[in-house]
Order: sequence, then C-alpha cells, then structure tokens
Amino acid sequence: MSFSAPGSPPPNTPDQPPSAAPPMPPVPPQAQPYPQHAYPAQPAYPGQPAYPYPYPAPPSPGIMLRSPHGLATALTVLLSIAGVAALLLTGIRVYLWSLMDGLVKDPLKVKDIALARVDNVTAVADGLQGMLWLATAIVFVMWFHRVRQNGQVFRPDAFTLAPGWAIGAWFVPLANLVMPFTIARQTWTASTQLAPDGSFRKVSSAPVTAWWLAFAGSQLTDSVFSVLYSAADTPEQLRGAAVVGAVSGLLTVAAAVLAVLFVRKLTALQSAKAAHGPYAAA
Repeated sequence: MSFSAPGSPPPNTPDQPPSAAPPMPPVPPQAQPYPQHAYPAQPAYPGQPAYPYPYPAPPSPGIMLRSPHGLATALTVLLSIAGVAALLLTGIRVYLWSLMDGLVKDPLKVKDIALARVDNVTAVADGLQGMLWLATAIVFVMWFHRVRQNGQVFRPDAFTLAPGWAIGAWFVPLANLVMPFTIARQTWTASTQLAPDGSFRKVSSAPVTAWWLAFAGSQLTDSVFSVLYSAADTPEQLRGAAVVGAVSGLLTVAAAVLAVLFVRKLTALQSAKAAHGPYAAA
C-alpha cells in the first residue's frame, strides 16, 4: 500500500494510464508580507522556558506585525512640544517661589499685580499642558499597544500579561506604577534579535528603566504639588509647594526626553527584527 501527500493526485496503478498533475496556481506575493525565518528552536532567555516554535511564532488569532513608525514619529513631535511646555511651566513655578520668598521676607516689596499675574499665568499654563499631555498620552498608548502586539508575533513566551493590558494597565490605580513598566521590559526583550550563533543576546534596557523612573517620579511629585498648592493658605506654604512643583516640572522634562529615546529605540529594534529575522548580523 502506498500513501500520497495531502493534495497530490492518487498513485498510478498498472491498469491505469499515467495522468499529469494539474498545475498549482501561483502563490500571490501578498500571502507572505513578512519573511519567514524557520529554525528548530530558540534558546530561552533568563527566567523563561525554551521557545520551540518556528519564527515568527504562532501569534494570537488576528494579530500580525504592524509598523509603529508613524506613531513613533507623531510621539516624537508631541513629546518634544510637551517637554518644552513642561520647561516653561517649571520656570513659572520658580517665579512663584521667588515671589513667595520675597513676600515672606519683605511683604512691602511684592506688588499685588505680580501675585495676580502669576496666578493667571499658572492657571493658563496648567490648562494648556493638560490638553497637550492628554493628546500625547492617547498617541503613546496607541504606540505602546502596537509594539506589544508586535512582540506577541515575535516571541509570545516573553510575556506574562495579555496584549490588552498594554492599554488597561494605565487605568488601574497603583498597579499603573508597575504593570506598564513590566510590559515595556518584556516587549523590549521580545523585540531583541538573537546573536548570530542563536544564543540569547541582551540589549541594555537602560532606556526603558530611565524613562520609567523619570515618568513615575514626575507623576508622584506632580500629585504632591497639586495637593500642597490647593491646600496652601500662607506664603510659606505656597513657597514650599512651588519647590515641589519645580522638581515635578524638571522630572517631566526629563521623562519627555527619555520617552523619545525609548520610543525610537524600541521602534528600531522591532523594525530590525521584522526586516532581518530573529538573528542579528555578525
């Protein structure tokens, strides 16, 4: 008894004339939009099991590689503008500190018009920065979810949280101080190519850690500033709140700069892996 491969014509028998197999239709080029780099297994990175799938690994249904370049470019622009706005707001808070310090030392030297002006400028600057950061946050979450989905295609065993958490984690109180960082680190690992010999290749995740520390610090200090500023009734209290606000502003500027570096580096890692496969060039 003989067996035929699935889809092939039945074998010829002695009393049956040979028959030509029907020509196979050509495979359209759109069927393989990304190169398929097959090899038996990938080595495990520290703390993870072996990865016994061909590359790209079988992703979740409906997930495919999508370029994050457009969102990364938009984020670079928005984060740059937000960083400049945060720097200006920091200057306003330093000015508030100087007025309150002068008011404490010599109340007669500080004019009422200066106090009214700093209140008005602070309110306008806070409102504009709030709208700018809202737009930036929306685009950032879109980019973050896209690179997380790409990571699912690259290496699904790198993750401990489902792709949807790339959005949901930002809205969980307290957990939003840890979960997004975890997702970012795991996406960074999944997007890193292996060494030419197939061994694990570590790319420093310092851009991820530095960005997250600055971002988390800016969020915490800004919350403290808001509480102190709202509750301040004396020049001394306003002076102390202004100091915290200035620190928060500087951390926000640093977070914006480091976020640009993180976004561009992770986007570059994913582009290299999508274009050249799982192995880095020698």
